[in-house]
Amino acid sequence: MVGGVSVNWTEEEYQAYTQKKSLDVKFDQIKKKNKYNVSAKEDRTYNGIVFDSKAEMKRYIELKALEIAGEIKQLTLQPEYILQESFEYNKKKYRDIKYQADFVYTKGKDVIVEDVKGKKTKEYMIKKKLLLKRYPTINFVEVS
Repeated sequence: MVGGVSVNWTEEEYQAYTQKKSLDVKFDQIKKKNKYNVSAKEDRTYNGIVFDSKAEMKRYIELKALEIAGEIKQLTLQPEYILQESFEYNKKKYRDIKYQADFVYTKGKDVIVEDVKGKKTKEYMIKKKLLLKRYPTINFVEVS
């Protein structure tokens, strides 16, 4: 019986039906990707560090090689920059607004702040502008 209805199938028809049913179950069990199409955690992990994307992980490996070669120094992951301090208004406290870059390092006398971007959100674009305004001496590099 299928759906309360008696069905007379050949062996081949029955096999085809059960295979289709098992495929339906497998499709239902597949996890949906998030809206930014991020890879699985294990695909974007290097040396125990979980990166936000494969591209960010790849860039880290490149920068680490440059640091080992002595071309850059002081490579730091996920540095935070204060864009606006916390404050209180009408007895309500507001947290500070921070920008978290992917990397910061020095090359010669220059401080370079780097962000690997796949999708540029509105929030990112606003925070980038605030960062550049507040910290005019940094060299900001966006890697696609």
